[in-house]
Amino acid sequence: QVQLVESGGGLVQAGGSLRLSCVASGRTIRRYTMAWLRQAPGKEREFVTAISWIGGSTYYAGSVKGRFTISRDNTKNTLSLQMDNLKPEDTAVYYCAASAKATPQGDEYDYWGQGTQVTVSS
Repeated sequence: QVQLVESGGGLVQAGGSLRLSCVASGRTIRRYTMAWLRQAPGKEREFVTAISWIGGSTYYAGSVKGRFTISRDNTKNTLSLQMDNLKPEDTAVYYCAASAKATPQGDEYDYWGQGTQVTVSS
């Protein structure tokens, strides 16, 4: 079992930055594809970004590409998301997730964090 705990969410003005962190415990995450997904009020959960277990490949949703950066530190069992130039439409609960699959689709993740709220004011 892997337990995931996110932190770093908060309220920020448009154009500002936040850095989310996800700390894993229970098992090393080095062989898991790690990802961030988000869910805005009244909307379905959507993919934001993912990073391969080796860390050499990253994937981004078009809406965040060039503004968000995902990274991982397998030695510390952590996942991070640097979010720059935030927009009001980035407002959502952000979830950290881990998958044993190389290319998980949709909600094909084995473990989920509880989520952290990000609110971007205009």
